[in-house]
Amino acid sequence: MCGTDREIVAGAYGWPPPGRDRLVLGHESLGRVLDGPGGSQFLPGDLVVGMVRRPDPEPCAACAIGQWDMCRNGRYTEHGIKELDGFAAERYVLPVDAAVAVPAALGRVAVLVEPASVVAKAWDHIDGIGARAAWFPQRVLVTGAGPIGLLAALFAMQRGYDVHVLDIVTEGPKPALVGDLGATYHCGPAGEACAGADVVVECTGVGHLVFDVLTCTAPAGIVCLTGVSAGGRQLRVDAGALNRELVLQNDVVFGSVNANAGHYRDAVEALTRADPDWLSRLITRRVPLHDWPSALQRQGEDVKVVVDLDR
Repeated sequence: MCGTDREIVAGAYGWPPPGRDRLVLGHESLGRVLDGPGGSQFLPGDLVVGMVRRPDPEPCAACAIGQWDMCRNGRYTEHGIKELDGFAAERYVLPVDAAVAVPAALGRVAVLVEPASVVAKAWDHIDGIGARAAWFPQRVLVTGAGPIGLLAALFAMQRGYDVHVLDIVTEGPKPALVGDLGATYHCGPAGEACAGADVVVECTGVGHLVFDVLTCTAPAGIVCLTGVSAGGRQLRVDAGALNRELVLQNDVVFGSVNANAGHYRDAVEALTRADPDWLSRLITRRVPLHDWPSALQRQGEDVKVVVDLDR
């Protein structure tokens, strides 16, 4: 379960399949194959993750080449979010080309593959933007120590960067998870944590924090926005000063959402290289299917909450 599921249940957005008034949730998934088509790589017992987004029926230029995460016309569909049922079911059918093979060694932490794919896409695009010129990043700031933020920090550590994570909590599992990853945890002002960052991965969607990090990066800094802000809140921003900063420093700010098949494969690889004990600590609660509503209620030390549909 994630914030998207909570927002769909609250009625903020979400679209059921055509002709239906009901949407099955569950875009973050881990399943076990019961039966695989002959000639496919999938055998009974294999672990698989379902890709969330599917290309539009009349593919745009991006969807036509497998980059449905960059769909131009908005006619894509998404399991558990937009016009396709999700995977929160005891049984479901998954097309072979929408299934991601998962090594058995990952076990149940492979439920993190989908959020890790979102992070893999963010880093793929950060790397691409950085390649526009000579670029030797050292310091990375991740804002928010939720699942996406912690996975973004993991990817940064695997790249060998000096990683800093900013969050508001001072107790609970988050500071320890950051520290055990080898990164530095901050809970003070954004400017202090951000100063001189070559890359910022913003994972909170908190409006004032977004603008704070835009003005404190190193020259040619890259800010990737992965958090979705709630609407309706107004901020006073010196737009002229911000524009001057971005232009004169060659800074880049961009948004990133969803993932394509290559990003899912990158996610599996990154998780396979990670410490399995550390990954398992990201999953702070597992609830049985009959108690699924409790997974939507935030508790103080929650990081990632999982619904086990076979319990």
